Amino acid sequence: MTKSRREFVSDLSKAGAGAFAFTIVPRHVLGKGYRAPSDTLNIACIGVGGMGYNDVQGMAVENIYALCDVDDRAAERAYVKYPKAKRYKDYREMLAKEGSTIDAVAISTPDHLHAAITMAALKAGKHVYCQKPLARTVGEVRALKAEAARRPKQVTQMGNQGHAMDTTRVLREWIESGVIGTVQRVEFFTNRPIWPQGINRPTEMHNVPATLDWNLWLGPAAERPYHPSYAPFNWRGYWDFGTGAMGDMACHLMDAAFWILELGYPSRVIPESTALFAETAPRSSRITYEFPARNGRPPVTVTWRDGSLFPPRPEEWGTTRPWPNDPEGGQLWVGDKGSLLAGTYGGDPQLCDPVKHAALVANPVPQKYERTPGVYKEFVAAIRSGTQPGSNFSGHAGPLTEMIVLGNLAVRSGRTIELDPQTGMVKTTGIPPEWLMPRYRAGWTL
Repeated sequence: MTKSRREFVSDLSKAGAGAFAFTIVPRHVLGKGYRAPSDTLNIACIGVGGMGYNDVQGMAVENIYALCDVDDRAAERAYVKYPKAKRYKDYREMLAKEGSTIDAVAISTPDHLHAAITMAALKAGKHVYCQKPLARTVGEVRALKAEAARRPKQVTQMGNQGHAMDTTRVLREWIESGVIGTVQRVEFFTNRPIWPQGINRPTEMHNVPATLDWNLWLGPAAERPYHPSYAPFNWRGYWDFGTGAMGDMACHLMDAAFWILELGYPSRVIPESTALFAETAPRSSRITYEFPARNGRPPVTVTWRDGSLFPPRPEEWGTTRPWPNDPEGGQLWVGDKGSLLAGTYGGDPQLCDPVKHAALVANPVPQKYERTPGVYKEFVAAIRSGTQPGSNFSGHAGPLTEMIVLGNLAVRSGRTIELDPQTGMVKTTGIPPEWLMPRYRAGWTL
């Protein structure tokens, strides 16, 4: 196994200065592409099934030092692929035993575990990559944002990979060049959920699978009997564990607008939805955010739709083309000089007016923003350079996630949420405190 930087330095100190002079070989002698052991990062991955396996693969440009998962069956593919990696079920045990060796942690668990694991990794002094959304509630997000801000030398990044894609930068270049004039509103839509929502808690009993540690899977959440509708996949629709369709897709869909328009905090979040259920997100919702004028831009209205609800067809789109062009999801930007449509990650942007779009293709907007090597390489490069990636916790990912979970708060409560747009303080009264900051079970802390 590749040695860590700490092991490498320790070996040098044991060998002594004389040995040092004879053992270090110039890089040009070793050849292009050579990488010294001291340059390799030891990565610990927590939650390595499903999307977590993709994250393990993405982090494999470095040394996959440890794998942690509460379900041996879900983790099997990663265990087979990286047989030398140390294995754990409990992230707390892993951080305690391997903390001196691990350089960075990648977190890809269900949403309800994000905050506790991320905070533990930050306090352990690790660089942290966490899947979207950063946390499940406003209070958790703000706690992580503040902790990351206190640790500027620790690199943080949320796994909303679209923020590292070229498409997001193309969108910004188009908007800032004025191709649709001044943006007045932005509409987002998705076909999610693709799991059950708008349901009650199941009542029938099931045995816990032999490969799963149910207590560790629950983590900080309140105790309840195991049921297959929670794990391994359908947890996202339950408020105790997930963040519904918004938590799944809004960190992708809403990312570009939040960044390009510097939205900050809204002054009001207005929810509409199908029937509300105590434990799960509704089957469909429409959430309207009102953002005040900021930094020289006028007020902006942002509307989110899930459950295959779509925004009205723009007049310039015409009636001969299908609307929307991608029913799985997208974003519609409306300005005072036209509108444009783009995919979930900002891909395939096109002006809704085909004549204007053809003219734009013939005379493209000049590139203004530097491209990145992708979300994983951006994270690793930031660790080496001592900088922060674009979707770092305190500067971008935290504020973006706050906006998203505020939408969930409005939907769950069935009430308009009023905020101070300068501070983000929730002015609406009567919100249950645990919806803002959950109470953790004994053994788990933030």
